[in-house]
Amino acid sequence: MALDQLYDEKRARETTIFNVKEKPSDYNNKNQKRKTKSLKRIPLDKLMDLKVDYAFKQLFGNEKNKDITVVFLNAILQKTGRDRVRDISFTNTELAREYADDKESRLDLMVFTDSDEWINVEMQFGNKYYMIKRSVFYWSKAYQAPLGKGMSYKELRPVIAINILNFDLFKQTERFHTSYHLYEDDKQFKMTDIMEYHFIEMGKLVQAWKEDKLDPWNSVLARWLLLLGIVDHRNSRIYADIYAELEGIAMNDETLNTAFQNWEELSMTLEQKLAYESRLKRILDEESFQRDMDLLAQKLQRQQEAVERSKEQLEKGNDELEKGKDELEKNKEELEKSKDELEKSKDELEKSKDELEKDKDELEKNKEELEKDKEGLERDQKKVELGKEEVELEKEEIRQRKESIDQNENYLEQQITEMVRRLLASDLDINFISEITGLTKERVIELKREMGE
Repeated sequence: MALDQLYDEKRARETTIFNVKEKPSDYNNKNQKRKTKSLKRIPLDKLMDLKVDYAFKQLFGNEKNKDITVVFLNAILQKTGRDRVRDISFTNTELAREYADDKESRLDLMVFTDSDEWINVEMQFGNKYYMIKRSVFYWSKAYQAPLGKGMSYKELRPVIAINILNFDLFKQTERFHTSYHLYEDDKQFKMTDIMEYHFIEMGKLVQAWKEDKLDPWNSVLARWLLLLGIVDHRNSRIYADIYAELEGIAMNDETLNTAFQNWEELSMTLEQKLAYESRLKRILDEESFQRDMDLLAQKLQRQQEAVERSKEQLEKGNDELEKGKDELEKNKEELEKSKDELEKSKDELEKSKDELEKDKDELEKNKEELEKDKEGLERDQKKVELGKEEVELEKEEIRQRKESIDQNENYLEQQITEMVRRLLASDLDINFISEITGLTKERVIELKREMGE
């Protein structure tokens, strides 16, 4: 059926126009306007929580309560200068769902304004996750849904997304009702009116009420949103003071009075109550499950961070081990060099000894000649003494080299022992430590026992 035909039929069926804006003077005297008659027939805690999607849809998504829904929508949309809503049609449009319960958490409305404009309104009761992206996603689905084959883009209608949230979303503001459009970055003029988003954060609304920043007597929006905030079954809270305030206003606001009556009737209907409690339990179970998942994710994150720290410590230990190995190799090279020098010194000493023996033999052999030639003997004696001094110097040099080697060996032993202790502190295997350090397994065990003492 063509859109213009649907529109003509819809206009033909229209019989009632619903007003939304009351004059402020109607409620200026709160005490004077309050009546003694009470609306309440059941305890407040027995009323359905209207922020639960099932309860909201039963009250505001019902054809018989159309006048209530029109007033509620006008209270929200009048902020952005939209033409007054004249009538609405409850649609059964099925869009692609991201989650299994999306059908339950959304309400699709076709709105007709005084200027004969058709507007799709998407009301969403979402969870805390990806709320903005979810709203944009469903806006796009609702916007393109009416465009059938052969239709013109001109036939696309504006779509307004209204998100009622039982949690705080925007940290940048304390306002409980914020709206969004497409604007030019520099001059800030609106590009189009086809896209409009409303976010209502109920937590901020209740906080504004507690701080006495709301005047439901003169603000239609405040009174209807406060109606949603009276009962909060998800957080086990009831706001009797809000009920009392709205009860007084309802004595003069016929639509609000009707909403109270229908709300109570809905809450007292056994079939509706059971369906509501089932939906509420499902929501609470899902939120509890999500909280458990969040806690599990946090725990896994902490464990992952602990694993990363352990890896870093292990990498650091491996770096220190490699550094220790390099130092060990360097010390081994120095030790081998010292050993070569010691062997060379020993060879030189042996050579000197041989020469000395040879000199002794020659001395004995030439003793008679030396006796005969005292001057030659003195020279030879001086020569021998000089040789002895050189030998003593070489001995002293050998002794100093031996002390240096002993010191290097002790330092090397200390380095190996310290490295083993660090490795033991890292709980590495004893056999592995023995293998990489060259110490015997018994020595490694002995060092571990010393650390324990």
